Amino acid sequence: MKKTIIASLVGAILMFFWQFLSWGPTQLHRPAQDYTPKQDSIMAYLNSQFTEDGGYLLPSFPKDASSEVMEKAMKDEVGKPWAIISYHKAMNMSMSMNMARGFLVNLVILWLFCWILGKSNISNFGTILALSLFVGLIGFLNVTYTYHIWYQTLDLNAHFIDTIASWGLVGVWLGFYLKKK
Repeated sequence: MKKTIIASLVGAILMFFWQFLSWGPTQLHRPAQDYTPKQDSIMAYLNSQFTEDGGYLLPSFPKDASSEVMEKAMKDEVGKPWAIISYHKAMNMSMSMNMARGFLVNLVILWLFCWILGKSNISNFGTILALSLFVGLIGFLNVTYTYHIWYQTLDLNAHFIDTIASWGLVGVWLGFYLKKK
């Protein structure tokens, strides 16, 4: 149990460190959060249109639209501009709370992964590293890439680099620490 806790804790720290580098100094995700000099007028307009937090796909159709209305709307919009808006009435910049939650999530993920490794017969560095990368890729393909298929995110490559780098770091650490002699 002690070995699993240490493996998870160090793995979570490594993953958190990579996330800091990715979202901070390297600015890998900048394409998905870029600056526009028109931000003040855009925000003023959005504030005049929305009364509460919400996610919006533009153009879209009402929830209760008939299949005919949906089909016509989809055909009419092909080749035209579109946007996804994630609107919030108030910005919350609680960095300490967000960072704590992020680290806690990493710790839970790593504990689950280490638990699986501990219950398996996987015992060498290469296999642990490969399995770590596979787990990262499963998460990336199932969530990030599947979302990108539909909504063409602008930082897909950054998420892919995050997957390889963070799960690679974790795999190297766990392969070294958990390999059976």
